[in-house]
Amino acid sequence: MFDPKLKEALAHVQKPGRYTGGEPGSVYKEKDKVDLRFAFCFPDTYEVGMSFLGEKILYEILNKQASREKHRQSNF
Repeated sequence: MFDPKLKEALAHVQKPGRYTGGEPGSVYKEKDKVDLRFAFCFPDTYEVGMSFLGEKILYEILNKQASREKHRQSNF
């Protein structure tokens, strides 16, 4: 699944999930079926950003719209 070099590098970090993506509950849509793609950026670690309830609510509401795709981005 992962490139061997990436797999080796991930073995040396405390929280490899920060770098791999594909978190549970992520929404992925076909690029040609959406009119707007955007990301919410949170200026802190992934764990702090994901504990922010407002972001979770907005993520769900905005991704329910078929023509929009929202992603999350955190500072590592």
